Amino acid sequence: MDFSELFKLSGLLVRFSPDGKCLASGVQYRLVIRDASTLQILQLYTCLDQIQYIEWSSDSLFILCAMYKRGIVQVWSLEQPDWHCKIDEGSAGLVASCWSPDGRHILNTTEFHLRITVWSLCTKSVSYIKYPKACQQGVAFTRDGRYMAVAERRDCKDFISIFVCSDWQLLRHFDTETQDLFGIDWAPNGCVLAVWDTCLEYKILLYSLDGRLLSTYRAYEWSLGIKSIAWSPSSQFLAIGSYDEKVRILNHVTWKKITEFEHPATVANKRTVVYKEVEKSPSVETGRLSFPPARALASSLFSTQSKYDIAQVPVPLQYVKPVADRANPKMGIGMLAFSPDNCFLATKNDNIPNAVWIWDVQKLKLSVVLEQLCGIQCFQWDPRQPRLALCTGNSKVYLWSPAGCVAVQVPGEGDFPIVSLSWSSSGDSLALLSKDNFCVCYLEREEV
Repeated sequence: MDFSELFKLSGLLVRFSPDGKCLASGVQYRLVIRDASTLQILQLYTCLDQIQYIEWSSDSLFILCAMYKRGIVQVWSLEQPDWHCKIDEGSAGLVASCWSPDGRHILNTTEFHLRITVWSLCTKSVSYIKYPKACQQGVAFTRDGRYMAVAERRDCKDFISIFVCSDWQLLRHFDTETQDLFGIDWAPNGCVLAVWDTCLEYKILLYSLDGRLLSTYRAYEWSLGIKSIAWSPSSQFLAIGSYDEKVRILNHVTWKKITEFEHPATVANKRTVVYKEVEKSPSVETGRLSFPPARALASSLFSTQSKYDIAQVPVPLQYVKPVADRANPKMGIGMLAFSPDNCFLATKNDNIPNAVWIWDVQKLKLSVVLEQLCGIQCFQWDPRQPRLALCTGNSKVYLWSPAGCVAVQVPGEGDFPIVSLSWSSSGDSLALLSKDNFCVCYLEREEV
C-alpha cells in the first residue's frame, strides 16, 4: 500500500473520472486535473468564483463546476483545453447542478425549486421542467441512462414525472400516495422506482416504469420512519434503514419483508466475528533517545498505532442515547450500502456511532462487526470486489474484506483527520480527504 503526498483542497471537492484515468480537485476558485496514477497536473482551470460542486460527464471528457452563490456553471473540456462553456442562471439563482447520463446536457435547479433548466451543449437548446420538489433526492436517472424521474409538488400534492432522456419528452405523469415525498431511487435494472415519504410517516411505494403502483410497504405507524434506503446491485433486494434501529429487507418478487436486521447494544451471537480496534504506543529503546529527539523519531514517539483484536462475545458496544428534544436526532440507520458482488450489506446505527455492521446477504445474518475507537465518518465499498474502506476522523484508513481487516496509518507529519474517502472505478486507488488536504492511497489487487 503506497500513499501520495498531501495536496491542497477546499470543500471536500475530489472526484475520480468515471474511466479512472483522471482525478479532479477544487481549491478555492481553481480546478486541478491530475493523472490518477502519477498525480501529475494535466490541466489547471480558473473559475469565476469559489467552486462549490464538481462533477464529471459520464464519458470523462467534460467536467462541470458549479458556483451556487453566483448562479453560474462553468464547463471545461479535457480534449480541448481552450474550449469552455458558461451557463448563467441570472436572477433565477442556482441550488443544484448535474449532468444527464449522455454527458451532453446539464440540469440546473433554480432557487426556490421554481424549475429545472436542461441545457444542451450540442444544440445550445434549452428545455424547462416545472415544479420540481425541494427534497433530498428529487431527480433520479435509470442506470442505462434512458429515463429520468423527477419528484414534483403542485397544488399541495406530490407527483412523479418520467422523461425520456434522448429528447426530454414526458413519458408518464402520476400522483403518489405520499404526505410529503422525501426521495426517489431507481432499481439498478431500471424497472422499479422506489418512492419514500417523510420521516414522520413510514411508507415506501414501488412504481413500475409506466406509473403503476406495484406495492406499498409500511412497517409501523406513529413514530419516526425511514432514514435511508439502498438497492442491491442485482435489484433483488431493497434495504430500508429506519429510526427504530432496524434494517428491513424487501424481495423483488412480492415486495414483502423477508427479514429484518436488528442492531442491539450487545453482540451476543457466537457466530459473529467482532473486530475491536485497539491502540498501542510504539516502544522505543532508551539508548536511541536524544534531546531534542530527531524529527522522524519524535513523530513516531507521539503517534499511536492501531490494530484489530478479535473480541470474545458477548461484546457490549458504546451506545449513545439520543437527545429527545432536538431536531434530526442521532438515531437509527444513517448509512447502508451493498457490496458490488451482492454478497454483503454494510450498515451503521447512529445510536452506536463507533460500529460498522456487515451482514451476509446470502445467509441473511450478521457476519462481522467492526468496533472503532472513534465515530464512523464514512464507509464505501471497493467497486470491483467485497472490500470495505472506512474512516473515523483520525489519520488512519481501515479496510475490511472476508479475509480479515487492517488499520493503516497515513504516513506524514502533522495532523491529517480523514473525514471522507472515495474509490476509483478500478478499485486500485482510494482518495482520502480531510477538510483542507487530500492524498491518494494505492492498493494492490490482493491486499487485505
